[in-house]
Amino acid sequence: MDSTASTPALDRIRVGSAPDSWGVWFPDDPRQVPWERFLDEVAEAGYEWIELGPYGYLPTDPAKLADETARRGLKVSAGTVFTSLHRGPAVWDATWEHVRRVAGLAGAVGAGHLVVIPSFWRDDRTAETIEPSELTAEQWAHLTKGMERLGHEVRETFGLDVVVHPHADTHIDTEEHVERFLDSTDGELVGLCLDTGHYAYCGGDSVKLIETYGERIGYLHLKQVDPAVLADVVAQGVPFGPAVQRGVMCEPPAGVPALEPVLAAAQRLGVDLFAIVEQDMYPCPPGKPLPIAVRTRRFLRSCGA
Repeated sequence: MDSTASTPALDRIRVGSAPDSWGVWFPDDPRQVPWERFLDEVAEAGYEWIELGPYGYLPTDPAKLADETARRGLKVSAGTVFTSLHRGPAVWDATWEHVRRVAGLAGAVGAGHLVVIPSFWRDDRTAETIEPSELTAEQWAHLTKGMERLGHEVRETFGLDVVVHPHADTHIDTEEHVERFLDSTDGELVGLCLDTGHYAYCGGDSVKLIETYGERIGYLHLKQVDPAVLADVVAQGVPFGPAVQRGVMCEPPAGVPALEPVLAAAQRLGVDLFAIVEQDMYPCPPGKPLPIAVRTRRFLRSCGA
């Protein structure tokens, strides 16, 4: 008997994984697995969709990347950029130069989304505080208008949808900040990439967000937080990078939020959504990611995905 027969089919959810789940945070780092191994193993684990990860980790020549992914049965769902648009028009040209490279590659290999992460207010490696954790009213205006402009330009130029990713140690993190951002931006120009782990890390409720702002949810990252590690991290004011090294992001289904109700809420939206597994593990032993990826894919199948 099919063990998933009693599980509702999540037929609007397209599951994938990302270099992040293989401990990849940087374009080039000796502590990361080579890109060829990532592609081999993500396919072996049973995933069909991947993200580009940090620009320059996977081949940046579209023809080469298309060949390498196609022969492993893989397709690209999105590219990712970090931006500092709250700093105003002065950063636009530099931002666009980076976005142009990533969005150009993503679009050339058939992706439909560009995941945009706000810059960190404290360094994820050194824990140095770079700027205040709260934006001024003027900076909020720069951020929202800048993201709308980015959404418009990326769609017009590359045909990709911009989805903004709330992230720990950035200015779009907590429920209050996420809702302020959504209420201040045009849904026709800017969607949301809901990362279940980051939102839980910052105290948010993913199911509530999906049910309240469902029309803005354009993309999902599936991730869980270890509540015990998170409690220590919060109590000690530990920055995100060191928190990851402590294991704050854990293998599902061991953490929070429970992914079954999140996926069910996303399915009820009635739109096709990517749900990309991202278990932050930088740095990690090279043999660690594949067994976790296999188990996670099996778990998601048991949820109906």
